[in-house]
Amino acid sequence: MKQYSVAFREEVLRAIAAGESRTNAARRFGVSVSTIGSWQQRQRKQGNLAPSPRPGRPPRIGPEEHDAMRAQIHTYPTATVAEHRALWEASQRVRVSVGTMYRALKGAGWCYRPRRPRSNHDV
Repeated sequence: MKQYSVAFREEVLRAIAAGESRTNAARRFGVSVSTIGSWQQRQRKQGNLAPSPRPGRPPRIGPEEHDAMRAQIHTYPTATVAEHRALWEASQRVRVSVGTMYRALKGAGWCYRPRRPRSNHDV
């Protein structure tokens, strides 16, 4: 899930400081009341609204490689995830799992729709 920007968090808290209730602000901005409470607590304790670092290790194929991934998708539009994985390993010299490749493909905007051959019955 994507984290909310500091500017968005500040906008929500400004609305509350201007007199809007947490419930109304939550409804208007599309966040939960508890999220607003967490932001208020963070601002009181830490003095800022910067989000915490995301846990876990960084992706093997990150956003900086999405241009190369998009080029591969454009060159091989009908390739499967396994085929894209083999192509990536050959071109980038990085071996990844099928799941990692799938997430990287989706992050680069790939949408696979299998094409089934037409039979005489489809005509």
